[in-house]
Amino acid sequence: MLECFLNSYLPLYSLRTLIPITTKKAIRLSGQNPVHSAADGGQVECLKLLLQKGYDVNAMLDTHISENYGDLRKTPLYFAVSNGDVTCSEILLAAGARTDLDPLQCILVAVRAERYELVQLLLSYGAEVNCNFSVICNTLFPTALQYSLRDPVMLRLLLNSGYQAYKCFQCCHGNCEEIDSTWTELHNQAYQIYSQPNAISVRVISARHIHTECNFVGLSKHKIPPINQSLSF
Repeated sequence: MLECFLNSYLPLYSLRTLIPITTKKAIRLSGQNPVHSAADGGQVECLKLLLQKGYDVNAMLDTHISENYGDLRKTPLYFAVSNGDVTCSEILLAAGARTDLDPLQCILVAVRAERYELVQLLLSYGAEVNCNFSVICNTLFPTALQYSLRDPVMLRLLLNSGYQAYKCFQCCHGNCEEIDSTWTELHNQAYQIYSQPNAISVRVISARHIHTECNFVGLSKHKIPPINQSLSF
């Protein structure tokens, strides 16, 4: 019992000692906010104290620290959600934590981990159920579907929360407002290439700046029209 008391009291005691002598400059230079540490460590009382003292609930990790994580996480909320910590997540959300500041949004982390309670909590605070993971995908296909295909309970929860399943069958093309302009650019570049009479080799830069070597042979006989229509299924 004494060990449990010390484990919970000592961090809080240390924090109360450090807060008055810690400068904003020191925090900025460290690249990480104390709120990150409290959320990651599941230190509920420390987290409450930091927020009471005005520490930023939406503090962002500096890039050089964020890049140490494969998911490029940035916010304290992401740490809490990825740890499956409902208590810290609720404290952060109640204090105004945003759910959409990380490349992989917190709702997708909870869906992927099959954390139903966390998913419901995030949705109750306005998390966007139809978001996607833009780092690897710039289409409109809802990312959450990929994480819940084998989980009918999760899928039902998402559908009941406004999940736009129709987007799985929608083909945005041409002048559609939702289409990523990068793909229109690439299509028009490809059309110019296809229109040339001779076979050529061309290097195309994809929407995510991945260099791909493409060889087009005999394409002059197969004209591809410019994008000028909007299709949906």
